[in-house]
Amino acid sequence: MYSSGTNNPVEALASELAVTRPNLKPYLLLKNGKESRQINLHQESPWTIGRGSDTSCQIPDPCASRNHALIQELEPGNYYLIDLGSRNGTILNGKRISFPVALNNGDQITIGESSIQFCCPSFKTAGEQVRMDEQITDTMLLHRRRLITVLVVDIRDFTKLSQQIEDRLLSELIGTWFRRAGQIISDHGSWVDKYIGDAVMAVWIHNTLPELEHIPTKEMLLAFQALQQLSLMTEQLNQHFKLPFKLRVGAGMNTGYAMVGQMGSSRHTEYTALGDTVNAAFRFESATKQVGVDIILGQGTYTHTPYAAVLLPFRQYLVNLKGYSEQVLSYGGTFAQLEEFLSKIRVQEQS
Repeated sequence: MYSSGTNNPVEALASELAVTRPNLKPYLLLKNGKESRQINLHQESPWTIGRGSDTSCQIPDPCASRNHALIQELEPGNYYLIDLGSRNGTILNGKRISFPVALNNGDQITIGESSIQFCCPSFKTAGEQVRMDEQITDTMLLHRRRLITVLVVDIRDFTKLSQQIEDRLLSELIGTWFRRAGQIISDHGSWVDKYIGDAVMAVWIHNTLPELEHIPTKEMLLAFQALQQLSLMTEQLNQHFKLPFKLRVGAGMNTGYAMVGQMGSSRHTEYTALGDTVNAAFRFESATKQVGVDIILGQGTYTHTPYAAVLLPFRQYLVNLKGYSEQVLSYGGTFAQLEEFLSKIRVQEQS
């Protein structure tokens, strides 16, 4: 019997565990050669791991990128490991990760020659987890229908580029682009949900009630600001690398409902989003080439974009999307127009 005063056994168990187990922050145990030390994660997430001096967990490892990986608390008590497009990859329990993966107490992270153990004293023991699993179905635990914004950014003419430059230069260029893209997206409240060849997909999960369907202005603008920074970063790489032609990106953005949560087996889970909202974002990115623009927004994104009808200088387009029987209304424009829009928004917010 539970003694919490509730008739719901799941809530009772959660209450019982909250009393008997303190709410402790996770920490990392780093082993690098002869060095072994504990790194307490006191501040709020996310926590960065890498060679850079400004990371939460600095690794003195030449095989580590400056900003190599990220640990983020996406939901209270649920921690995820996210690779930031590192050149040498992030290994979790012997397997290289591509997507955000849920962390468990005692998980082993390997970066280069460094070994990092994730420790979270507040996590449930295996026995407690079994008790919880008896009360909660996998569907309830892993999937939720949430309002999200999906951003898909693709490197243009990647195949052509790969045919014209050396493999070493290509690897350095794309590795740099992915690492910086991961950091930009992380800085704007999201994570790289997928690295797909020469493209990235990021998801913003909106904290709004379904019946209101209102996304706060600052929250909605994060995806636009991230996209602008991705465009500027790509321009900077053109200054740094000698390329046969200018490196460019195209983007599709869509807002709507999707199933969000951990997907996969109980041991190997990935935090991602599934549904038509996600699929359409990829199709919108492809459609930018149809109409000759840099960015295409879906109707859902346009509807939720603050001051869109007044300040956003994008044009309406009816586009053909693969898998759709009818043309789809969308809004397209250039990165210059996006920058103009964000400038106007800043003036609007200050007035």
